[in-house]
Amino acid sequence: MTNKIAVLGAGSWGTALAMLAARNGCQTLLWGHHPAHIENLKRDRENHRYLPNLPFNDNLQLTSDLAEVAAFSDLILVSVPSHAFKDTLQKLKPLVSPNVKIAWATKGFNKENGGLLHEIVAEVFSSETPAALVSGPSFAKEVAADLPTAIAIASTHADFAAQLATILHSDRFRAYTNSDLIGVEVGGAIKNVMAIAAGIADGLGFGANTRAALITRGMSEIIRLGVQLGGKQDTFMGLAGLGDLLLTCTDNQSRNRRFGLALGQGKTCEEAKAEIGQEIEGVSAAKQTYLLAQKFGIEMPITEQTYKVLYEGLDPREAVQNLLAREPKAE
Repeated sequence: MTNKIAVLGAGSWGTALAMLAARNGCQTLLWGHHPAHIENLKRDRENHRYLPNLPFNDNLQLTSDLAEVAAFSDLILVSVPSHAFKDTLQKLKPLVSPNVKIAWATKGFNKENGGLLHEIVAEVFSSETPAALVSGPSFAKEVAADLPTAIAIASTHADFAAQLATILHSDRFRAYTNSDLIGVEVGGAIKNVMAIAAGIADGLGFGANTRAALITRGMSEIIRLGVQLGGKQDTFMGLAGLGDLLLTCTDNQSRNRRFGLALGQGKTCEEAKAEIGQEIEGVSAAKQTYLLAQKFGIEMPITEQTYKVLYEGLDPREAVQNLLAREPKAE
């Protein structure tokens, strides 16, 4: 059992996971692609930009050198935005040993073809490479602050899932293992689309009834597409499905929800993005989810209207009206 882990991505979530592993006694190396940012983290021993006033444990070290990452550990946890996921793995591949194990906390789809991220891991490395996903209802700030949290670790490699769970599990952080990698991936990606929709509704001044309806019907959309892609229905009732959906749709720590709020309040996509200043995964996920729904002929009206707001300039009020104007049907 290794006591070393390298985390790629020095944003809020990657930093929080690195802090968790280090706090649990694991020798941890956090990598970021901006050398100046990493130098600031080394100097301050905290991530002022994303997680202020939460100091690093002595077990946490930092680097902007991928070769140092490869030499440090064969267990690598990737937490970069989905659009950078494949490129990061391709740069890492020639540096690591054949025994490397790849985990990721990235939520989203392959920007090139709408595929799932485990397919990128198999393409860049091998279908035999141990691969695992960390997902579930977890805001970075709360994990970094050591507040109670429960997540899912999904993998078809049970030993690797158990190893990663041992590294992350603590008396304040509960890690459940799950063999349904596809279901966990789909739930983590599409919940961001629904969080944008819920934010739009709240930004328009609609109430708790609307939010509850969006979350519930949004869950139905996630299940329909998730099962089509090979996920198990029960997975979507767990932490990486319903749990993550509730979190991101109802709390303003969610960047996707805040983005939707801004749109509902009349701001443009560009203005909302600039205001938040961090990656909003639901924007690209909305496009990929919509295209997948079209490909498989799956009814996903909330996804469709969110896509049209983001990519076709549809007024958010008209999008809501389009949803309400649909013909009555059995639930």
